Amino acid sequence: MPQSPPPESFAAPAVLAEERRLRKDLGFWGLTAIGFSNILGSGWLFAAMYAAQTAGPAALLSWIAAGALCALLALVMVELGATRPEGGGTVRWPLYASGRLVGTVIGWSVLLSVGGTAAEISAIMQYAAHYLPGLHSGGRLSVFGLGVAVGLSVLLTALNWFAVRMFARLNNLVSLFKVAVPVVTVIALSLSGTHSGRLTDHGGFAPYGYAACLTALAGGGIVYSVNGFQAPLDFSGEARNPRRNVPAAVLTGIGLAVLVYLALQLAFLFTVPESLLTHGWQGVNFESPFGQLALVLNLHWLATLLYADAVISPGGSAYVGVAIDARHTYALAKNGMLPRFFMRIDARSGMAHRALVLNLAVIIVFLLPFGGWQDIVSVMGDMYLLIYAASAVAVAVFRAHDRERGVSRSEGQAPGVRWIAPVSFIVASEFIFWSGWHDLRLALPLVLVGVPLFLVQRRDTEGPLPRHELRQGAWLVCYLAVLTVLSRLGTFGGSGRLSAPYDSVTVGAVALIVFVWAVRSGVDHLRTTPTGPTAAPSV
Repeated sequence: MPQSPPPESFAAPAVLAEERRLRKDLGFWGLTAIGFSNILGSGWLFAAMYAAQTAGPAALLSWIAAGALCALLALVMVELGATRPEGGGTVRWPLYASGRLVGTVIGWSVLLSVGGTAAEISAIMQYAAHYLPGLHSGGRLSVFGLGVAVGLSVLLTALNWFAVRMFARLNNLVSLFKVAVPVVTVIALSLSGTHSGRLTDHGGFAPYGYAACLTALAGGGIVYSVNGFQAPLDFSGEARNPRRNVPAAVLTGIGLAVLVYLALQLAFLFTVPESLLTHGWQGVNFESPFGQLALVLNLHWLATLLYADAVISPGGSAYVGVAIDARHTYALAKNGMLPRFFMRIDARSGMAHRALVLNLAVIIVFLLPFGGWQDIVSVMGDMYLLIYAASAVAVAVFRAHDRERGVSRSEGQAPGVRWIAPVSFIVASEFIFWSGWHDLRLALPLVLVGVPLFLVQRRDTEGPLPRHELRQGAWLVCYLAVLTVLSRLGTFGGSGRLSAPYDSVTVGAVALIVFVWAVRSGVDHLRTTPTGPTAAPSV
């Protein structure tokens, strides 16, 4: 039987020439450290408290559910990384599978998600204000604070300027520190004295109902905290033996991160003083949860360590974020959404220097109007989840197209992905919906700006007619529009006209219908455009 052509056969010669410059220097531990470091950022410093406020001790179930659901999403994405390894793959796969409209909209979402790195830098500034009070003024970065933030952004870009091997070694060192501090925190808090009955007292295990576990996924910061597991996939083009190392690194990173978050959640639940629980878990409120908890328990040395780590942990995530953003920008240039100028790979270091410089400018732009961690991250999670949803469609499209052509199963395909892909799409859709109307009313219209960008981009280029590409990618536009309407009508910050749990059930049913539509459209796209759309003209 014929075999699927390798990804390289879909690419233009100019793309292949730059792709071959990437260095294959990353092994299993380097990839695992990248994924783990990307997950364990500023979220661990806050999520345990916010999750407890939202769901009480039942927040433990939310962490387990988030880990399991992210593992499903990861299995879809690791198959893509193993069978189609490519720098910035999460940007490229939707374009391969669904055409230029979907590729442009998802690419635009990726470009917006650079704000996630700006959020980590903003978090560093917020915690560094403990030592330098002049960094903030009126809840925003002061002129001095903005200057420091820009300087830190330049430093992180400079550290990513050199070969990927140096990046991996430095990230391994940062990751070790990021693991050590949460572990020390759990041990120190536990030894300071725990309170028995915490899982059943103060309203019981689920004082606010088990539905609050769903709210905690988004409102408690759990989704944001666990997000980032896909990082090794964006380095699959620079990995040794990607079919083995990339899947193992992604799943290992998720497992380690969830264990750390569960331990932190338990430590928080068992060590909060009784005097603070007069009004239940919703009455527990710290500006910096673990740091202030350590001070309340007279663990001043731990508080000092935590305030230092509050700078280093987000710094490690921002360091990885800068590297990932550069690979996304590199991939967007390969897609033709950005000028090919930004696709250039430095021959000596194997790094996309021009993409790094562009991302530095984008990070600074995000810092200027927002300047606050919460302001920036309020819409970032939805951008990431859209990428996961598009990846679930992509893997199903590739498999369906292979079955249609009689292509046998290829090496690197994960077992069970045929049913995992639609479940993952539904899960990502629910996560987006649960993030709430307050965030989605900004995030989804912003993403839809990608549609006019597609029309402008396609105006004077060769290839399929724009109306044909619009028809093949219409599922994504309808999907985003319907999600916006359902969010407005639902109970997660909306009007409540569509009551719970029927709002979430409706989202799941709509997601399944859209998934079937998207796969059929993708197969039609591959059938009518067999060579793929990736040989994009220069912009």
